[in-house]
Amino acid sequence: MTKIAIILGSTRPGRNGKQVADWVLQQASQRDDAEFELVDLADFPLPHLDEPMPPSTGQYQNDHTRAWSEKIAEFDGYVFVTPEYNHSTSGVLKNAIDYLHAEWNNKAAAFVGYGGVGGARAIEHLRLVLAELQVATVRQTLTLSLMTEFENFRTFAPGDYQVGFLNTLFDQVIAWSEALESVRNPEFASMTA
Repeated sequence: MTKIAIILGSTRPGRNGKQVADWVLQQASQRDDAEFELVDLADFPLPHLDEPMPPSTGQYQNDHTRAWSEKIAEFDGYVFVTPEYNHSTSGVLKNAIDYLHAEWNNKAAAFVGYGGVGGARAIEHLRLVLAELQVATVRQTLTLSLMTEFENFRTFAPGDYQVGFLNTLFDQVIAWSEALESVRNPEFASMTA
């Protein structure tokens, strides 16, 4: 079965992202067309990129890099839950992405953003970064404004209408993840031909 990681891209104390990621996972758990797992960057404390070789070589020397590599390699696609900081994504998420290369290749990604303008600018920056890593990003995004989807800017209270958008996002990231299986695994392509 297709495996999708919901990557929580903030480690800041008091982060709003945990509520958002938990809601995304709760909605995903109602589906039976893919397996979803929450991957919280707080559980993978990565220092600023500290590998002596470029990630594209896959020659990892640090245990924290190997653990992150093993986790990310498990998945066929990703839903990035990203805050917007200074018109971009969080530094911790960008750093986590930069640690790896081949583990991301030929997979699909979708985005759930939150912030003053729903994380839209963070999402656009992530699209550019992931394009370099050969990640196919889907059209549907979910942008959650701090003004309308959070009570007092802190308590996540999404409108019911957001569920439909989120399900479309899931449909797209699952479909693209499955379509890219033959690119990731040439043996799979020959067996299904």
